Amino acid sequence: MNKICFFDTKPYDRTYFDLMKEQYQIEIEYFESKLGPRTAFMAQGFDAIVAFVNDTIDKETIDILHQSGVKLIAMRCAGYNNVDFKAAYQKIHVVRVPDYSPYAVAEHAMALLLTLNRKIHKAYNRTRDFNFSLNGLTGFDLYGKTMGVIGTGKIGNIFINICKGFGLKVIAYDPFPKEDSDIQYVSLEELCRESDIISLHCPLTKDTFHMIDRDKISLMKENVYIINTSRGALINSEDLLEALKDERIGGACLDVYEEETELFYEDMSYTVIHDDILARIISMPNVIVTSHQAFLTREALHNIAETTLSNCRDFFDGKPLSNEVCYQCSKGDACPRKEKGKCF
Repeated sequence: MNKICFFDTKPYDRTYFDLMKEQYQIEIEYFESKLGPRTAFMAQGFDAIVAFVNDTIDKETIDILHQSGVKLIAMRCAGYNNVDFKAAYQKIHVVRVPDYSPYAVAEHAMALLLTLNRKIHKAYNRTRDFNFSLNGLTGFDLYGKTMGVIGTGKIGNIFINICKGFGLKVIAYDPFPKEDSDIQYVSLEELCRESDIISLHCPLTKDTFHMIDRDKISLMKENVYIINTSRGALINSEDLLEALKDERIGGACLDVYEEETELFYEDMSYTVIHDDILARIISMPNVIVTSHQAFLTREALHNIAETTLSNCRDFFDGKPLSNEVCYQCSKGDACPRKEKGKCF
């Protein structure tokens, strides 16, 4: 039976992986520690490791894993911006879970918007104290407003359909527009100017890093709402904080934060938070922050476990790796995966 180790383990991870590990004939050892240069040695003797979005998979980590005999990194998520693919190429194969539940993330984005706009979280806290005052709870109708969606992949497309159900007018920006769709595409600058609400649904790359910054915010309408359920570094947090302080932005719904690695998924309620930007953003009355939980549904957790273990089983059995990603994948014909079943 092949052995894999699992980093940054949470109870909800184990539930679904334990249900399926015998089916895929894989033995799993769980570690609570995040993966990084200081913990990579723990993978000694394992055939593969399972990692997550806030693990540090840089060159140093990859070299330690490679020296320890690890042949596969299985990301239990869709994103992989934390992986140094150049360092991994020709050493360790990397697979991911491209489609676990786009509905989970899209629905959470709308839930954040509805909560912040209609002050549901504040109303809940009030009524728990038998305070039934409506003062300060006024929101606005979504109907007829313009939603700007950045990124029209599976999650973005589902979010667009949800928005249409609320009667929102939808415009979108994507450098790779969907052909034969009824989506109204515009430039990023026009989207910033025309949108009442902007929602981010794109991956983090060198081209999208800090795509929402002071310059883009200056183009936006007064009191615009911004939603981010993708990756924190799509937004320059310092510029966002300044815009919130200046009351240029009406509200921010954040499930991610660019410096979240040491904070999110952990109980920090008894800890002094040294990240002043995050502390001040969370303190704003027109901001709602959740801790990277948009993916967290039963269906998504089941699909993540199933696809991750299937990826591992295919690798161990020498089968093609349909969910592999590598340094050459973005270069089209330079990657041999389509012909040979693996990236190298």
